[in-house]
Amino acid sequence: FVAPPAARPEVDARVAVATVAGLAPLALEQPASAYDSVVAMLQSWLVGGTVLTVIFAAAIIAAAANPLTKRRQEVQNMMKK
Repeated sequence: FVAPPAARPEVDARVAVATVAGLAPLALEQPASAYDSVVAMLQSWLVGGTVLTVIFAAAIIAAAANPLTKRRQEVQNMMKK
């Protein structure tokens, strides 16, 4: 089975020029946009990491300073004596 040759659509030069002209600003802005998005991503990672660090630190402090746990340990020590 041999397929017949595909008919090529005729491309008007004006369409190609309009397409290139329309996409030209995107090509010029790409490096700046890419830089901005990378900076935004790094900032979001830094903020997210800082927030997670603060949350974990608060949880560790709360666990260490839990008065109920301290009281249970005191009672347990009194029962051993």
